[in-house]
Amino acid sequence: MKVVTLLSGGIDSPVAAHLMMERGADLVTLHMDNRPYGGLEHQLTKVRQMARRLEELHGRKIRQFAAPHGANHAAFLGNCKAGLHCVLCRRMMLRVAGALAMREGAQALVTGESLGQVASQTLQNIATEYPAAPVPILRPLIGMDKQEIVELAKKIGTYEISIQPGSCCTAVPERPATRALLRDIEAEEAKLDLDGLVRQTVGEIREL
Repeated sequence: MKVVTLLSGGIDSPVAAHLMMERGADLVTLHMDNRPYGGLEHQLTKVRQMARRLEELHGRKIRQFAAPHGANHAAFLGNCKAGLHCVLCRRMMLRVAGALAMREGAQALVTGESLGQVASQTLQNIATEYPAAPVPILRPLIGMDKQEIVELAKKIGTYEISIQPGSCCTAVPERPATRALLRDIEAEEAKLDLDGLVRQTVGEIREL
């Protein structure tokens, strides 16, 4: 099977990618470039290094893509309730990754989510986010705790890459919602030209 993996530059997503490659999946990676809300050029260097390490480990090539995400952040910040930003952001990522999956003939998306690790990964928020994806979402880390993920990252050689200096997303609200409801999210998305934002982002995806 072929899958699109969202690769952030953090610890979790390359471990999720590794587990899927271990099961025989062919990998396409997508990095959402947050600039100017974080996401310095070095972040792209990190994801390239992660992909190279996974290629070395599994002996298979990985196609790598990046999508501009700054305009989406700006739209959410300017029009939507601040506390819902992370869920709105996540749904947009899934839409864009899903469009890439369909373009590349991939059957599913892969994320590095671990249940309850951050605000966007509570069970309620995951349930609110997943309907945005046009293809199934696989979450190989969902039941693992952070220490288990860190230990596996060290074992496969991606941990040292992940902890290189990077930049956090500066659009994250001070108090992100942990129990977002789908009807509330859809009401916020109705304030936006959502289809236009998706088309613009997908149209500007570039291969690394």
